[in-house]
Order: sequence, then C-alpha cells, then structure tokens
Amino acid sequence: MPFFYMINQQQLSKFENLELLAQQVVEGFITGLHKSPFHGFSVEFSEHRLYNKGESTRHIDWKLYARSDKLFVKRFEEETNLRCRIIIDKSSSMYFPNPESSFENPNKIMFSVLCAAALMNILKKQRDAVGLSLFSDIVHLHTREKTSQTHHRFLLHQLEKIVAKHESLQSSRVTESLHQIADNIHQRSLVVLFSDMMDNSEKSDDLFSALQHLKFNKHEVILFHVVDKSKELIFDYENRPYKFVDMETNEEVKLSPNQIREQFTKASEQFLNSLKLKCAQYQIDFVKVDINKGVEHVLLNFFKKRSKLK
Repeated sequence: MPFFYMINQQQLSKFENLELLAQQVVEGFITGLHKSPFHGFSVEFSEHRLYNKGESTRHIDWKLYARSDKLFVKRFEEETNLRCRIIIDKSSSMYFPNPESSFENPNKIMFSVLCAAALMNILKKQRDAVGLSLFSDIVHLHTREKTSQTHHRFLLHQLEKIVAKHESLQSSRVTESLHQIADNIHQRSLVVLFSDMMDNSEKSDDLFSALQHLKFNKHEVILFHVVDKSKELIFDYENRPYKFVDMETNEEVKLSPNQIREQFTKASEQFLNSLKLKCAQYQIDFVKVDINKGVEHVLLNFFKKRSKLK
C-alpha cells in the first residue's frame, strides 16, 4: 500500500456535492501524509501568518498564542499569497474511456475535475487567489483570480457542469487555446494544466510553443498529463476484434489490438518522451498521471511545487 492515505471509494460515492467530495479527498490526503515517511515535508493549512515585530497588534490571535506561545495574525482575504490558474482540457478525448463515468470509476475529465476541486479547496484554505480556464476547440471559460467564497462556489459550479453533461464531438485545439489563455494571464501565477495533450494541429512544434507561451511573464507551470495508462499507453486489450471510435470525430475502425499494439505503444512512447523533453527544456514540471491510481500523486506534486514558491 502506498504511504498515502488511500481514498475509500465507497465513502466518496456517498458524496454528490463536489465541494464535500473535494474536502474529503484533501482531508484524507493530509491525514495520510502526516503518517508517511515525509517527516520533513510540512503541509500547513493555517489561516494565519506570523506576527511581524512593529506592526499593529490589533489582529493577533491571542487564543492561538495561548496554545502555541507564538504570535500569529489573522489573515484576511486581501492578503493573497499566490495566484493560481487552473486550466482543464474538456475536449471529447478527455471523456475516455467512458463518457458516462463516475468518481468511483473516473474517465479523464472526471479525474481532472476532482483534482481541480481538491486543489481549489487547498487554495481557499491558504487564502490563495484561483482562476479557472476551460477549453476544447475554443476557450469556453477564463475567469479572474479571486479568493472570495462566492467566486469559489462559482468555480465549483462550472466544474460540476463539465461532468454533468458531455457535449459530444468537441475537438481538441490545445495549441490555439493555450496561446489565448497565456495572453490573458496578466499577473505572475502558478499555472496548473490538466490535459491529455491530444491536439489536432499538424505540427508538434506548434503544441510545444504553446506550452512555452505559458511560461511568459515568469509563470510557474505544472502539466498534469492525464492518461488511462492501461488503455492508452500499454494498449491492454484482449486479442479479439474491437470497433475503435474517435471520440472527437466519430470515425470508426475495426481491428484486433495485436495488429497495431507494437506500433501504437511505440508512437505513444515517442510522443510522451518528446513532451517530457520539451517540458524540461522550458522548465515546466511534467507529471504523468494515471487516472486509475487516485489523486494523491497530483496533490503531492502540487504541494511540492507550492512549497518552493513561498
């Protein structure tokens, strides 16, 4: 068993509200992390900051001082530590392997939404400003970064809409969308991207230039490359005839997996290696995420990145 707290999927299925579900995920993760071998890795959910000598004592939390013997000042919403931009690819390929998914058995978009909601829960507790961008063939949503509870609820509602209704045949235009989003991030931010990076542009260099654009204005970027490892990388299908359907065009092809497994896995590996190499070149954190392994890997990498930005 991994050192993390493993989320009980039966417990999660009881939660219909995404906000409650995200809170359950984060609390379980933190509980497990404190019991893990990462003894030197601290995760603080403080809504306070240390008192600076010479400033007003008006907002000192004296109850906390009595317990800790340290002076902390209550933090208010305008005291933002970080700006975070969460970007989610909601093109039809992200609804693989099953458009009618659930949190217990997620597809790529369901997994990404759960991770995003969990990160938003963390950001809210830290008084960090968060904005959300959604795209497929166009940019569907691009909000400002805010810290308010009203804004938080609005973002959760937008996430819930993604998983509640699948709009079929949404092609992927990662390149154009990321360029447009990058042009509209005006203040230095931590950019968190969830995508399978399946783009319909003909040149891979165009896709890589869009990733590089996200680094404009010295943004820090994490790419969570969301995949179903068994189906998309290993091509783990029984050796019998299948009908494969392109989720973005509805094109169909009938074949047996053994006919193309070697070529498919080789092409997938080449693309993955190119993507990792370009991310390293652009100083983008690349994290390959298997949707069948739970959200812990995403949360841990986010915490590691955030701790470096303090």
